[in-house]
Amino acid sequence: MGGTHYDAIVIGAGFSGLAAGIRLAQFEKKVVVLERHALWGGLNSFYKRAGRRLDTGLHALTNFTPASAKSAPLAKIVRQLRIDRDALHLGEQTYSEIVFPSARLEFANGGARLAESVAAAFPAERDRFAVLVERVRAEDAFDASAPPRSARAELASALREPLLCDMLLCAVCYYGSAREDDVDWRDFVVLFRSIFLEGFARPEGGIKTLLDVLVRRYAELGGELRMHSGVARIVRDSHGAAGVVLDDGTELSAERVFSSAGLRETLALAGETLDEGGAPRLSFLESTWVTREPQRALGHGATITFFSTQDRFRYARPDGLVDVTSGVVCCSDNYATNRAPSEGVLRVTVPAHAERWLALAPGEYAREKARCVDAAASVASRFVPDPRPRSVFHDAFTPRTIVHYTSHHAGAIYGSPVKRRDGRTGIENLFVIGTDQGLVGIVGALLSGITMANQHALVAARS
Repeated sequence: MGGTHYDAIVIGAGFSGLAAGIRLAQFEKKVVVLERHALWGGLNSFYKRAGRRLDTGLHALTNFTPASAKSAPLAKIVRQLRIDRDALHLGEQTYSEIVFPSARLEFANGGARLAESVAAAFPAERDRFAVLVERVRAEDAFDASAPPRSARAELASALREPLLCDMLLCAVCYYGSAREDDVDWRDFVVLFRSIFLEGFARPEGGIKTLLDVLVRRYAELGGELRMHSGVARIVRDSHGAAGVVLDDGTELSAERVFSSAGLRETLALAGETLDEGGAPRLSFLESTWVTREPQRALGHGATITFFSTQDRFRYARPDGLVDVTSGVVCCSDNYATNRAPSEGVLRVTVPAHAERWLALAPGEYAREKARCVDAAASVASRFVPDPRPRSVFHDAFTPRTIVHYTSHHAGAIYGSPVKRRDGRTGIENLFVIGTDQGLVGIVGALLSGITMANQHALVAARS
């Protein structure tokens, strides 16, 4: 095929795509990262409204550990990408909470506060929970050959209190499960470590701070970033993937193609269909309020609140447009910062039914969006100060927004329940990175881009 030839083409300028691009450029590979939209970041990006810059996707950066923890995921990322950790300006969470009708748990960075909270709320489970924690610490969660296992079943065998199992699942599922009412045990182990044993932080200034570091690093290495460059199709020859054709007809060839578009979506670009089960069903409605006062000024100190209005946690595609019986509330101003916030930022996230949102007519869509946002705020106000009376700005996105900006099937944030841990798509020279490779969240996406670039380009090139 004609056009410019590259060692690697990376589809999508999200965190996995930028990490893969940086890693490849470090070893003097000629690489281009292609992004259909005007801003980089993918699901974790930013936008401006009413003079304010707002984040999309970022509730917290997980896996926060002190700089002295050299073997932790965050330290590995900084080392592999050769970026300055101090430039990320990470502020730790105050604490977070899981609130159900019959119990409440608190946790902070490092794991000790959760252990104390479990012992106080479920004294009979204290020793069994300690055994579970040690098991999670010791587990090899990255064994790609391990068969799928239900985390709900594993928890039921480790603990005797169903309510504690559901409370732990609530936080873990909302932070990365593509499976309804459950999560694969390997993913549970990774997320438990990320959330409870390591912890939450947020770049001061929001997601743009982290993205700026990555984009600047990629540019320093000579990597090419093309915005407004959507991929119309992946070109194949007798050896597998050979390049791409852009939306404007431009042809680019490459030795390898890495795609963060999702497994199903990537195969479709290559003229294939995903012939295994597990179509994504989980999507979300999220609302953001900027309030006159920071949340802590109103007496609310938690950074993130995972909630359920019933003791049996439900995490599934709702029957209607949304399900407000469980969700997440994030208070973005309850992180350590060098500057005291003058306003509050509160985000409420609840499950949504993508197909129902996509089927709404424009007028009906606007009415239902307002109704569902209000319903979610009403439930969230049981656990945090109601943002509506204090709001100076409000915005919201639905599954329709997610589909528009990401093209993800069914507005799936966490991709397909079927993951490709080795990144292979079944087509030679075409690899999936990001969520459908099996690592979720910002740190997971960065690790995915790094490890897949290492495995399928750098190690392969030396062998």
